[in-house]
This record gives sequence, C-alpha cells and structure tokens, in this order.
Amino acid sequence: MTDSNARGRLTGALLLTSLVAMVAGAAVVVPSGLSLSPADPAAALQAVGQQVGLHLTELALDVLGWLALTAAGLVVAAGPGREYLETLAGGLLAGAGLAGLLHDGGNLAMTQLAARPTAPAVATVAFAVLLTAKWLVNLAGLLWVAATVAGAVGLAMPAWLRGVGLGAALAGLVAVALPWTTGIGGSTVVLERVGYALHLPIMIWYGILGWRSLTVRPRSGGH
Repeated sequence: MTDSNARGRLTGALLLTSLVAMVAGAAVVVPSGLSLSPADPAAALQAVGQQVGLHLTELALDVLGWLALTAAGLVVAAGPGREYLETLAGGLLAGAGLAGLLHDGGNLAMTQLAARPTAPAVATVAFAVLLTAKWLVNLAGLLWVAATVAGAVGLAMPAWLRGVGLGAALAGLVAVALPWTTGIGGSTVVLERVGYALHLPIMIWYGILGWRSLTVRPRSGGH
C-alpha cells in the first residue's frame, strides 16, 4: 500500500468515526433532554444532576467525534504536495474539531457544578459556562462550514459531490446564524435541535468522503 493510499484510508476511518460518534451522542442528548441551554441554567443543572451517567456518556461520544474530526483535518492538511485549498480545508477542519473539544470542556464543567447545586452563585457560574460553551460550538460550526466550502472546491471529487458539499455548507451556515437571531434571550432547546438537524448534511457529506477514502483508490496527479 502506498503512502497516499494509507493516508486516504486513515482519513476515511477518522471521518467515519467522527460521524458515528457524533450521531450516537445526539441520539443520547435529544431524547434525554440534555440539550443544555444558557437560557435556563437552573434547568440545565437539574437535568445534568439527574442524569450524570447519560451526560458523561454523551460527552465521551462527542469528545471522540471532535477528536477524530481534528485528527482527520490534520491528516488532510499535512499531506505532501497539497494545494492551497486542500491545506486550508484540512486546517479549518482541525480548527473546528479543537473548538468542539473546548465546547465539551465547558459541558464537562457542568457535571461538577450540578454536583454542588447549593453552592453560592452556582446558577450564575453555570450560565457563564453554558454561554461560553454554546458560542464555542457555534465557532466550531462556522469553521466546519468554511472547511466544507474549501473542501468542496479544492479536494478531488465528482462534480455531484461538490454540489452536495456546497449545499450542506449552506445548511450549516443557517445553523450557525440561528443563535444570532435570538437576541439576549439565548437559544431555546427547540432551536438547538433545529441546529443539530441543519448540521446533519455536513456530517453526512464528510461521511461520504470518508467512505470514498476507504473504498476508492486515490488517483495520481491532478483533479
């Protein structure tokens, strides 16, 4: 197996791992009511306190997903002979993964806050933690959208897949813009779930790229 083939298979495995982990994490969050919103920090603390095991399970899956996405981006960016847009796409993808990991760090802090519900100003601290975590995941989404655009334009793929990627990026951009429409009230749980759904096309697109990287032998030369 050539180095190019090995790198492509590694990228594919990482992208598919990220997709599976993130979908599994969302499958835990949505039915359990663990979509933590800074609009109601007291309810978020109560939800975490009552379902610590599920919260930590979802966090572990989310960390795995963002970590795999970061690694995939680094593999794409660091390949030899990369063109500018390929390196940019990989770097932006790695940046999205890092922002997502920082978001998970904030959500992990909620576990400790929920264990001390009577501590002074715990609701105020929880609000600050949740607000920071939500804007970090919004930053991750923005970087993810930018990486998708750069990848759809700069990576070698069929024309139909480029079109799907650009369409997915548009849906992701709407998801990124949603929190800006809420003013000082902050995102509701329903709005956050809409954001999950709008990011799903991007996740599926990267899943398709991952599958192709595992099954399609890379061509030598240009696009």
